[in-house]
Amino acid sequence: MILLPYRIAPSRIPGAGKGLFLDAPAAAGSIVVAPDAIARTYRFEDIAADPALAALLHTSVRWFGEHYTLSPDWPDECFVNHSFAPSGLWHLGFIFANAPLSAGTELTVDYRHLLAPGQVEDFADADSGQPIVGFDWRESITTSTARLSALLAMA
Repeated sequence: MILLPYRIAPSRIPGAGKGLFLDAPAAAGSIVVAPDAIARTYRFEDIAADPALAALLHTSVRWFGEHYTLSPDWPDECFVNHSFAPSGLWHLGFIFANAPLSAGTELTVDYRHLLAPGQVEDFADADSGQPIVGFDWRESITTSTARLSALLAMA
């Protein structure tokens, strides 16, 4: 669920297609997107082992630990693009403003938090050309928790 007014428009990121742009400002550390309508989660190996689920792998997002959601209906949250210098912070399925964000900001997150450990995204980072490789759970939760703590301390 996207908590601020927004619009879907052509992304400013080369090759990204459409992006999600905020139509209202967001304070640093504020929740911009919250999980909703998650019927169930799957272990990554269960997705990989089931041909029907494996066909939906491109719609998977790590929610916590080794648990992933599948979103084949592509809600608007799926227009949040990747960046190694993201405007949003992915933490346990929530997206927090990674700095004060003004209206018109394209919301991005670091996809390494969403991928399975070692999973390589089908495309490279647009700015650096570097591969996007999933963090292991410990690295993801440690770095996102530290960043969120720093953001909340600034508020």
